[in-house]
Amino acid sequence: MFKKQEFVKSVYNISQIPGIIKPEIILCGRSNVGKSSFINSLFNRKDLAKISSTPGKTRSINYYLINDKFYIVDLPGFGFAKISKKERDFFRNLIKDFLSVSVNIKMAFHLVDSRHKPTILDIELNQLLRTSQIPYIVLLTKTDKLNQSELSSSKKGIIEYFPELCQGDNLFPYSSKNYVGHKDILNILSTLFLKE
Repeated sequence: MFKKQEFVKSVYNISQIPGIIKPEIILCGRSNVGKSSFINSLFNRKDLAKISSTPGKTRSINYYLINDKFYIVDLPGFGFAKISKKERDFFRNLIKDFLSVSVNIKMAFHLVDSRHKPTILDIELNQLLRTSQIPYIVLLTKTDKLNQSELSSSKKGIIEYFPELCQGDNLFPYSSKNYVGHKDILNILSTLFLKE
């Protein structure tokens, strides 16, 4: 479906955004939520996005070009506890600046760890996306670590925080290990970029 994927560049400043304009799908979420694993599993690659053993190591905005049609833009993890307040503020501002200057965002995927309740940072990110009027989908990641009852509770729980979510519409469980949600996300991307 999406046979060509390539890493383009890492951006540490808004001025470094690629000059070639393409529609963008942005990935956002807390550090260690599984954004790199999501990219690799979605395109059945092991090495497209580098997976770090140290949560919060991604310190840049990373661009991936898909089928020469659109970018997957991986934003820095939001709010990893072991970095300094100065660093957290820098990444928060980098994300806010990116959202304010990019006019090519088609959709955001907000990744939330299915094992935990949304944090203050998840709520802040949700508000930022809504304020920026960016269409978004919430992906509950790492669902392979939950049983069916726990997953059901996770889905109900996140809707309590974000009542605008609807399962199968803008809320999907996802696992990079057993490919739950894999086809759903590919279908969404296909609708956006292959059926125009």
